[in-house]
Amino acid sequence: MAISEKYLEDVFKSLDIILSERQLSQFITYYKLLIEWNEKINLTAITEYEDVCVKHFLDSGSIVKLFSSYKEASDFFKDKTMIDVGTGAGFPGICLKILFPDLKLTLMDSLDKRIKFLNEVIKELSLEKIETVHARVEEFAKKSEFREQFDFATARAVASLPVLSEYCLPFVKLGGEFIAYKSEKADEEVSLSQNAFSVLGGKLKKNVSFVLPGTDYKRAIIVIEKEKSTPSGYPRKAGTPVKKPL
Repeated sequence: MAISEKYLEDVFKSLDIILSERQLSQFITYYKLLIEWNEKINLTAITEYEDVCVKHFLDSGSIVKLFSSYKEASDFFKDKTMIDVGTGAGFPGICLKILFPDLKLTLMDSLDKRIKFLNEVIKELSLEKIETVHARVEEFAKKSEFREQFDFATARAVASLPVLSEYCLPFVKLGGEFIAYKSEKADEEVSLSQNAFSVLGGKLKKNVSFVLPGTDYKRAIIVIEKEKSTPSGYPRKAGTPVKKPL
């Protein structure tokens, strides 16, 4: 279908989010850049406008399911710091920045080409209080200026929850939260992650399951609270968290 502001508006209304003209314009510019750059570098297999609106934009925005309203979520994230670990093409990070302009965001990815794309998006969308970092999580999480410095870490990656926890919890300050986007097997993943949470200093706070509005996609958002400092040996060296999950 052709690019339609009304379609995008209606998609977000299904989460009780009313987008401003600026937000609508930002999402549409983001979509155009995504498709343009996707011809040069592999950013997403999902390219149809309607599919991107639902499977990327709406799915990223579904974090509001943790709150009673979009306004409550906006107030909650105001001036908080978040790192999006393995952000890829900017999901959920860029979408969250559009929805919550006062969120202070760091986008981290290991592929320099994706970082160049994200920098272009940031420039074209005139986003502020946002930075990109080209790094591998195993090294970056050991740096004192980033370790346990963020209110939130998030990830919408395909790795299992024990692996994502090892990548993300080291960035989260005490009392902060790791927010993971997962599919319908979330309950199973949570039960397999109890040891990882314990070792890394986290504790399950919320596990909110839902069907993405207007679809039959089962989704879950899992919130892990940081109770204790993560031991200095984590994350382990590259490849180990995947081969030997906690």
